[in-house]
This record gives sequence, C-alpha cells and structure tokens, in this order.
Amino acid sequence: QVQVMESGGGLVQAGGSLRLSCAASGSAFRINDMGWYRQAPGKQREPVATITNGGITNYADSVKGRFTISRDNAKNTVYLQMNSLKPEDTALYYCNARINYVARTYWGKGTLVTVSS
Repeated sequence: QVQVMESGGGLVQAGGSLRLSCAASGSAFRINDMGWYRQAPGKQREPVATITNGGITNYADSVKGRFTISRDNAKNTVYLQMNSLKPEDTALYYCNARINYVARTYWGKGTLVTVSS
C-alpha cells in the first residue's frame, strides 16, 4: 500500500519562507517523478514544481526564482523550499509520486499554506 504524506504547511507573512516535505512509503517499485501541485479556492489544481528520479526539475513560471524543489531518494522524500512568499501563493499544496511500472500516480491529502499580507 503506497502512501504519500505532506507536512510543513502553515501561516506565514508575505515575504517569508516555508519548507514543505513529502514522504512516500510502501512502494515495491522505483518511484519516478515526484511533484508539488496546489489548488486555491475556486481554482483548478495546477502544477508548481516537478522533479525526476535523476533530479531534472521543472517549475511553473509563477514560482521560478522563488521556489526550489529537491529530493532525497534514500528517504523517498521530496521537498519544496518556498521563499519570498506572496498572498497569491495561498493554497492547499499536494504532493504526488509517479510509479511508471504500475502506471499509477499517488497523491497526498494536502497541506495548507496561508500567506498573509
């Protein structure tokens, strides 16, 4: 049973920083891509940043230069360092893990990030 769990969300002032963590467990196969997505009230879920098993990253234009995604394969954990936070970054942040061998994407339940002005 594969489980994905996020942590690290909270309330922060604009201009501040926050670091999110996400651990995947229970996979019998290689975890391929991992990523962070977010959904604000009334909006569609959107990708924030993704990272391959080999460390290749992609970022949404809205977070380039402010957010950094990284991973620790030994711990099956992905991180999102968020700097210079803006009120528009407020959203429920979800982590996912892609396991190509079984053609499945597993999602966490989300961690809430609130940025005050």
